Amino acid sequence: MRDESQQPGWEPRDPTVRPPAVTPAPPPEPRRRRRRLRRVLHACLFAALLLLGGFAAGYLLVDIPAANATATAQTNVYLYADGSQLARDGEVNRENVRLDRIPPALRHAVLAAEDRDFHSERAVDPQAMIRAAWNTLTGKGAQSGSTITQQYVKNYYLGQERTITRKVKEFFIAIKLTREKTKDEILEGYLNTSFFGRNAYGVQAAARAYYGQDVETLDTAQSAYLATLLNAPSAYDVAARPENRAKAVARWHYVLDGMVDERWLSRAERAGMRFPAPHEARPANGLSGQRGYLVQAVEDYLTGHGILDENTLAAGGYRITTTLERDKQDALVRAVDDQVNSRLDRDGNPVDRNVRVGAVAVVPGTGRVVAMYGGIDYTQQYVNNATRRDYQVGSTFKPIVFAAAVEHGAQTQDGRPITPHAYYDGSDRRPVEGWSGAPYAPENEGGGSYGPISVREATDKSVNSVYAQMAVDVGPAKVRKTAVALGLPANTPDLTASPSIALGPATASVLDMAEAYATLANHGEHGTYTLVASITKDGQDLGLPASPRRRAVSREAADTTTAVLRGVVEGGTGTAALAAGRPAAGKTGTAEEDKAAWFAGYTPDLATVVAMMGQDPDTAAQKSLYGALGQPRIFGGGAPAEIWAQFTREALADTEPRDFELRTAPGMEDLGPVLDGAQDPFAAGTGPGTAPGTGEGAPDGPQRQELLGPQPPTPPGNGGRPHREPTAPRRDQPPPTPAPPPAPATGRTEAVAPQPPTPPSAPTSP
Repeated sequence: MRDESQQPGWEPRDPTVRPPAVTPAPPPEPRRRRRRLRRVLHACLFAALLLLGGFAAGYLLVDIPAANATATAQTNVYLYADGSQLARDGEVNRENVRLDRIPPALRHAVLAAEDRDFHSERAVDPQAMIRAAWNTLTGKGAQSGSTITQQYVKNYYLGQERTITRKVKEFFIAIKLTREKTKDEILEGYLNTSFFGRNAYGVQAAARAYYGQDVETLDTAQSAYLATLLNAPSAYDVAARPENRAKAVARWHYVLDGMVDERWLSRAERAGMRFPAPHEARPANGLSGQRGYLVQAVEDYLTGHGILDENTLAAGGYRITTTLERDKQDALVRAVDDQVNSRLDRDGNPVDRNVRVGAVAVVPGTGRVVAMYGGIDYTQQYVNNATRRDYQVGSTFKPIVFAAAVEHGAQTQDGRPITPHAYYDGSDRRPVEGWSGAPYAPENEGGGSYGPISVREATDKSVNSVYAQMAVDVGPAKVRKTAVALGLPANTPDLTASPSIALGPATASVLDMAEAYATLANHGEHGTYTLVASITKDGQDLGLPASPRRRAVSREAADTTTAVLRGVVEGGTGTAALAAGRPAAGKTGTAEEDKAAWFAGYTPDLATVVAMMGQDPDTAAQKSLYGALGQPRIFGGGAPAEIWAQFTREALADTEPRDFELRTAPGMEDLGPVLDGAQDPFAAGTGPGTAPGTGEGAPDGPQRQELLGPQPPTPPGNGGRPHREPTAPRRDQPPPTPAPPPAPATGRTEAVAPQPPTPPSAPTSP
């Protein structure tokens, strides 16, 4: 053991002195936590000071400005493509009223719809603003999170632009405003500046526009409807947008339920209320004739594509050059007047009071809408028949099924490729094979049975049983996908993936169908339609979003469909279109109970869709066209095809006729007589065994086999030729002997076959 006393510097310890205690060092992790906590506290303090300073600076720097007053709004000017004036619109329709003239029910309805805590809340609600911003950023829809005070500031002092600067100003002005105005004054200002659609600003103008009465006479149900409009004025105008009625009524119920929750309305009063349908609009005479329909369609295009919102557009000052061509627009109006309006006898024939017409012409390739017919007169019939989506398209949908078949290389149940020459059993009420849903057996027009029939002839004669089977062979989901790719909106009502999709229960608009047919005319390349060429304000070009082009279906699929549709015009149900005097392809269609008749056709230069519709002018209920124009029935091959032919002939009078340049799918080259522009004697119905000029059938025997290939034997009992949609009689021929129309309860048209009992995806009739 080492002796420490022998070490240098050693001294003995004093036993009375105790060594100092040693404090152990704290572990490193608590020290780091304390340092992080101090940094967080410092950051929070700095952020709080920054926010407080920013708030103070904003409050001091942002003053309440002078009112922008939409009373100073300018007029919007709408121009044809050549720069000539189409219409002027946009003067503010507003009449300010004191709050004591506005019934409590209307005030409460607006609060129930927009801001139920208005009287107790502060001027701004930061939590709601943050929540709305988060929902917008996460794709749950654009939301404002604004209180009524903020909305009034936006309407009266600022503008409708969606910028951070405007939101900041709105925030501070709203806070300052509550120190200068009472809640009642703010509510009065809000009710007098809000936009309700139909160019109506404020509750008094809205009461006149929708119900033709002063605001103080509105009842609770009417007040709730006006409050409903604040959320989406154009979309919830059920007179102008009948297809949106369900959404508008749901919003109306929401407003009334809110009034009950806030004890502004008793449950007993709520239970007895019925939806108060508004009157049709009575626009200014400056929008009479077609002008109002065209302006409405252009405004819908601008707002629907996010170019301008409704309030900004309504404030005015825009110069809008459309794609509409004046000469073609005039030609379309003449064609409708000559072929339909001049033949109506509204006094002597009650059915003629129900006749409405819609038409749209689109240039393939560019998607430019060059002509549109919306109705007899915008001041008499407010709803635009060219853009409404509540009438079935009927058999004009069948070419989409065939295009889908070629696009996807579909085969029949027995493994044969679907081509124009493929054969199906065209028997009436033939059960559809291969469908896993409820049993489905569609009825052919007139109950006719065709036996074995080629796809091409089935298209000419619009045979429902063939196309329902084809839809299953292709796959209803693929058919629906093809329809959307060609141009139909994905949310088109009754565009359901079931066998009946082939027969046209979907209620696409005339404009939608024109876009789809223009895609076929453009060899399968889709260009989104456009109604606006340019838009400027104060001399500055605002710019327009790009119109992307994409391939909807292959060129082979589109061109083979065109080749088949040429047969419809040359010898099928659309022979009236031959009067256009140039190569054309097209398809007729008739809706359930003859409530609409369609012709959709195109040349290489122009795609045009025409529809006749039946609607009661008093109740707005859809009506059949039985007996209209003095005819037992109205078919797509009648007046709609005649309008198409006259318009196309006049619209293209200054251009040389062009034939289709078609590239059909492999194995379909023997459609040659149509492809090279020559008249197809078999499709035209001029061969042996066919009544001249009627196209009632194709020749039999060797000539038929030479064109269509071997034909399966006809089963016994097939009988003679069945009824199909006839072509229209020539004007120099005596009219057909009137026949009693089929009973609506049992009669069916080519458009919609009997629906299966309970298929979950089966479309319903409108």
